[in-house]
Amino acid sequence: MKSHVIVAGAGIVGLSTAYELGLRGHRVTVLEKEDAVAEHQTGNNSGVIHSGLYYKPGSLKATMGQAGSLSMKNFAEEHGITVDICGKLVVATEDSQLPALQELYRRGQANGVPCRVITSEEAREYEPHVRTVSALRVESTGIVDYRGVCNTLRRLIEENGGQVLFGQKIVGIASKNDGVTVSTKIGEHRGEEFVNCAGLHSDRIARLAGLTPQVRIIPFRGEYFELTPQESHKVKGLIYPVPDPEFPFLGVHFTRMFNGSVHAGPNAVFALAREGYSWRQINPRDVLESAMWPGLWILGKKFWRTGIDETLRSLSQKRFLGSLRELIPDLSDDSLVPTHAGVRAQAMKRDGTLVDDFYFERAHRQIHVLNAPSPAATAALEIGQRIADQVGVTV
Repeated sequence: MKSHVIVAGAGIVGLSTAYELGLRGHRVTVLEKEDAVAEHQTGNNSGVIHSGLYYKPGSLKATMGQAGSLSMKNFAEEHGITVDICGKLVVATEDSQLPALQELYRRGQANGVPCRVITSEEAREYEPHVRTVSALRVESTGIVDYRGVCNTLRRLIEENGGQVLFGQKIVGIASKNDGVTVSTKIGEHRGEEFVNCAGLHSDRIARLAGLTPQVRIIPFRGEYFELTPQESHKVKGLIYPVPDPEFPFLGVHFTRMFNGSVHAGPNAVFALAREGYSWRQINPRDVLESAMWPGLWILGKKFWRTGIDETLRSLSQKRFLGSLRELIPDLSDDSLVPTHAGVRAQAMKRDGTLVDDFYFERAHRQIHVLNAPSPAATAALEIGQRIADQVGVTV
């Protein structure tokens, strides 16, 4: 047996990390403040296995996303988890979007993603109701049951001698030369190494551990609708818009789920709580921490028009439907039914820069994952391997 590693967070990144550490002979304890796995980002995302298409060539998102599209598929198939590699379309609805579509294709080629530019006629063979002047067909994108992945990871961790403990809100972290002691509301846990995969609270955990993180987690809520059963036949698979290269969100899109329903969304609005899944959920501490971070005001000044548009779309189902009609024009007026929302833990620098890649900070016997938004679920097994490589390495 190697070292005892304490992992904070039972989302897919924390569980993948603990699973990999267990495979390498470490004793692992996962501490989760909720009563189940995957209660936040992992359990409220769109369920998409991304291909690595969008990300800067050579970045961690690009390399791990591309590798993760295969490793996540293989893991799901090996363990009987529902998965469907159905491919997707990224559609240009106006000629003005064609240069951005071509740039996306070049990125895909550079990242080793199986994709090709197709005509509007070819696109409508995949999606007869789509509006497009050209599209990118991406074959390696799919959907998977990420909650099922997390439940399987938990089982495998425990079968390998590790433990996943719930109701363990971390309130203190003391690091010494020979190990780390993590205090929760109900006990203490001592290990030789500590890995922070706490997602929405990762920067706070880092501060508890004695670090001064270079980033602050700013929460952005993404809201979803479902198409009514009468309208869901108009979407056969996954349909995405050409993203704004200046904005780190992909725009509202369509995802056909395993049960035949179609999810539409998400938008991206500033959340008034780190776990704020609706406008009614407000946490004054969270709002104050965000407001005191200078980067938020710099970002707001730069993207104020986009922020207003996203907020209005959040408050108006008619506006949300209008955005979706840019992709599927013949959606009826009563085609949307509200469904769940998710909150993205987005790391931001003091200068207002949104961290574009996976981001880690290190301390003695500590590894902190401080930015792991999409495609982190896709790349989770790869992230777990990267973290495991660093456990025990002196900094």
